[in-house]
Amino acid sequence: MSEDLFVDPSRENFDAFKALPRDTPIHMLNLLKFRDMAAYPEGHDLAGKGLTGREAYAEYGKTSGPVFTRVGGKIVWRGAMEAMVIGPTGKHWDMAFIAYYPNSSAFMAMVTDRDYRVAVVNRQAAVLTSRLIRFAPQDGETDSFG
Repeated sequence: MSEDLFVDPSRENFDAFKALPRDTPIHMLNLLKFRDMAAYPEGHDLAGKGLTGREAYAEYGKTSGPVFTRVGGKIVWRGAMEAMVIGPTGKHWDMAFIAYYPNSSAFMAMVTDRDYRVAVVNRQAAVLTSRLIRFAPQDGETDSFG
């Protein structure tokens, strides 16, 4: 089942992200499944502390939050999964949210920031698998699907 586990972007996917326009607002859909117990690299300050994946992700939020805010990011939607209506019945996400960035350059600035690169170890320790999907926000009617 390892082919179903995604924590960090592949080089190919990250290159595709970078090839898209960098000067327009973006929304990033985050779907997260946490590890039962966080898996920190040996020697990390939090290794062996017995943190759950959810606790390690909370640490990621605390340590990466200032960088996220500094680049103009904000959470525009957050929800708790209740049921899979269309999709694989065995898939359950522990957390789902949409992050707004003023442009993809802001996202790039975040992920290359020195403080963020220290903080992301908490995300890597916390997450068993995830999906991070870029969307272009669109204006339009909110009461129809078309």
